[in-house]
Parts: sequence; C-alpha cells; structure tokens
Amino acid sequence: MKTSNTFKKIGMASFILMASIFASRIIGLVRASAIAWMGGANASVDAYQVAFIIPEVLNHLVASGFLSITFIPILAGYLSQNKDKEGFRVFSIIFNGFGLLLLGFIAITMVWAPEFVKIFAPGISDPTTFALAVRMTRIIIPAQFFFFSGGLFMAVQFTKEQFFIPALAPIIYNLGIIVGGFFLYPTLGMEGFAWGVLLGAFLGSFLLQLVGGKRAGMQYFFIFNMSHPDFLKYVLLTIPLMVGLTMTFSTEILMKFFGSFLPGGSISAMNYDLRIMFILVGFFGQAIGMASYPFMAQIAAKGDIQRLNNMMNQTLKFIFLVIPFSILFIVLRREIVMILFQRGAFDIQATQLTASILPFFMAGTFAFSTQTFVSRGYYALQNTLFPAVFSTLCVLASLPMIYGFMKLLGIKGVALGLSLSVSLSALLLFECWNRKTQNTRKKEVYILLLKLIPTSLILGAILQVILVELRHFFDPTTLAGSLILCIIIGLVFLFLLPLTGLILRVKEIHILYNKIFGRIIPWQKKKVIN
Repeated sequence: MKTSNTFKKIGMASFILMASIFASRIIGLVRASAIAWMGGANASVDAYQVAFIIPEVLNHLVASGFLSITFIPILAGYLSQNKDKEGFRVFSIIFNGFGLLLLGFIAITMVWAPEFVKIFAPGISDPTTFALAVRMTRIIIPAQFFFFSGGLFMAVQFTKEQFFIPALAPIIYNLGIIVGGFFLYPTLGMEGFAWGVLLGAFLGSFLLQLVGGKRAGMQYFFIFNMSHPDFLKYVLLTIPLMVGLTMTFSTEILMKFFGSFLPGGSISAMNYDLRIMFILVGFFGQAIGMASYPFMAQIAAKGDIQRLNNMMNQTLKFIFLVIPFSILFIVLRREIVMILFQRGAFDIQATQLTASILPFFMAGTFAFSTQTFVSRGYYALQNTLFPAVFSTLCVLASLPMIYGFMKLLGIKGVALGLSLSVSLSALLLFECWNRKTQNTRKKEVYILLLKLIPTSLILGAILQVILVELRHFFDPTTLAGSLILCIIIGLVFLFLLPLTGLILRVKEIHILYNKIFGRIIPWQKKKVIN
C-alpha cells in the first residue's frame, strides 16, 4: 500500500513538473526561434552562447544546481521530527554562508571575465566576437545569485511536497529572455537577450520562489555558524558536487570549447540541436527525476534498499521509452529544424547544418535521461562522492574521443563524441549502482533496452520510407509542407508504437498510452499486457 501511495504521489508530482517542463520547453523553443530569427547561426550568437560558460561554471562551483539534492534530506530530517525552527536555522546558515561566498566569486569573475573567456573558449580569434562575449558574460554573471537563492527556496517547497510554484521558475525565466531580446535587440543586438537572462532569473528563480518559500513556512535568520554539525554535513555532501564534473554540465562546456575551434556559427548550430534534444530529456529524465527524488530520499532514510531498487528499475524502463521518440525526431530532423528556426537571419544553409548534426545528439537522449535519474539514487543515499568522482573520470576520459571524432567528422564528430561519452557513462553508472545495492532485477532493465534499440531503428526505417514518398506530395522546403509531414509521420508513429509494444510485450508502452490517451482511445485499456 505504501509503495502504491508513493507512486501515486510521484505520478502527481511528475505530472505537474512535466506540464511545467512542457511549457518551459515550448517557451524555450520560442526563445531559440527568436534568437535564430534575429541572430541566425553566426558569430554574435556564438558569443552569446559562450557568455554562459563562466556563469555556468560559477553556478557549478557553489553547487547551485544541486541545492535541492543535498539540502532536502537534511531539512526533511528536521521536519519529520517536528523541529521546523532548527531546520530553518540550518537553512539560514547555508544561505548566508554560501551566499556570501557566491557574491565574492561573482565580484572576482566580473573583474577577470576576459581572462576566463580566453581559457574556456580559446578558439575565438575575432576581437569583436571576443569583446561581445566578455560584455555579455558580465551581464549574465549576477543572475547566479538568483539561481542560488531560488534553489534553496525551491528545496523548502519540495520538502513540503509543494511543486507548483517551483514548476513556474523555468517558464518565467524563458519569458524574461524573450522579453529582453524582443525589446532590446533592435538597439543592443544579442546583448538584449543577456539582459533578459538577468530579468528572468530575478523574477522566476528569486522573487517568485521567495513568495513560494514563505507560503511553505520558510523562516530566515541572520546567523552565521560554520561549525553547526548539519552545515558541516551539507558541506561534505556538496564539495564532491562542487569539484566534480557531471556529463550534463560538461556537455554544454565541452560543446562550446571544441566548437570555438570550428567555423563561425558552429556553437550556435549545436546549441539549437541541444535545445531540441532536451525537450525529450526534460520529459523522460528531468521531470521524473525531480519528482521522484524527495520520495527516494525518504525510502533511503528508512534503509529500504529493495524498495529503492524497485523504484529505480521501474522508472528506468519508462525513461527508456525516450528511444523510439528520439528516432522519430531523427527522421523528421529537417522538418523540425525548418519549423522551429528557419526565418529571418536563420536561412536554408543554417537549417541544413543544424539538421545534419541533430541525429548525433539525439543518439544520446536516453543516456542523458538515464544519468539524471540514476545519479539521484546515489544522492538519496547521501553518497555524492562516488557519482562526482565517477563522472569526472568519465569526462576526462571522453576528451581524446571527442577530439578524435572532431578531427575526423568536424562538427558532427563533436556531437557524436559527446553522445557516446554520456552513453557509456550512464550505463556504467547504473551497473555500479547494481553492484552496490545488489539489484537482483537489473536484467529486466537491460532486456527492455536491448528490445527497444533495434525495434526503434526498424520503426525509424519504416517512417523514413513513408516520409520520402510523402515528400513527393508535400514540399518540405515550405512551412506548411513541413507541418503536414510532421503531423502525418507523427500520427503514423503513434499508431505503430503500441503495436510494436504488443508484439514485443513491452507493457510500459501501453501503460504510457493509457496514462496519456486512455480517455481518448478507450480500446488501449483493454490491451495492457500483464
């Protein structure tokens, strides 16, 4: 009964976060489309993407992206014992201590921004592009304080099982970027989007989450006590995340690092493809991982490893359903890029370049989704050291492979190297988890993966043949033609996928369909495989 109730809560939380991620991804695509329309795929857009490197590194150094992961178990422990005030005293100590540290880092990076840009994007030789990247870096850097604060405010809300207001953060953030670009681009160029980043971070990650935290009962105390046992515990849990390199974080950095040596527009083209790929990662990895983590932490705190393994196995099987959807995106790559971006400064050549790279990124979609979730299993056990060390070693080992593929295939090689790296890292991390927890039912996860990969490729081949024939009737170089092709192929895919699940006895496909389409397609309910 407890397991059933837990999965129901996870399902509701996942639904809220999936809705949020769906909305934010759509708005994010609107943001990317606006950037493509105004800037295209050229050096100024490359400079805008490079401007995020230093802020992202700064965010990583204070582990802002991991605040929920490391702080939730600590706060949950106090709240479960009805020691709310002491829990929020620890919250305040962490906020004050790390917040002060972050402000110091912000000041340093603002001053030394040119030197840092040279380190992380050494291939930029054009002085105008370099100066623009430095200027936008300085605009974006202060936003990291808003992300840090909002991360703690959201952790409080997650601990109280309140997900709605945190779910609004990425939506407001993307809207802020669009508004800044829309109103300021005519006078400031790409710099207008950088000011939009600062606006969106303040409104979505700081101000709105401050209100949400207060509604959840958050209390603040102006105290500094670096010797508090739980502050020291937080530091010990967080240090591995601060110094470690995750594949998701490193992908954005490495893409820009290697891309700086390629022709102008390469970084922006790869970034557009990442935005498309992260639509699926958001649905199948991020939302499920965020929603399930508070419950995983509770199960881990009780020492119920078998139940934790059951959750890991079952969730991974649903995450692997991203594979056939990735193949669908590969088949429709030219039409998708054309619909999303081809307008204004983003011409047919930019569409062809971006579409040609997309399959190499989509190959890693399942791995990005998998690693996001498996890592949280370790975090739930309050083991941040092993995944940090493991991921760092994987990133370092990937460097010669990415470089080799870049020399061999150019921009496509960078994308392929990144996807292969994260795929190997994710599978090895899961196998390490199995050995650590003695996961006796891991075989069913691998069997499903081995079923889905060849089946998805066959499904993709069928869709490709249909698409080639349909292109004789609908012009793929026009917006209307591309839309029609996407709709027809998408409907064929939605029809063939459950049939595939029926033949291969993949019940997760039918469960997914029943959850989404049960009311629209009643006959699906009768065909769920036991």
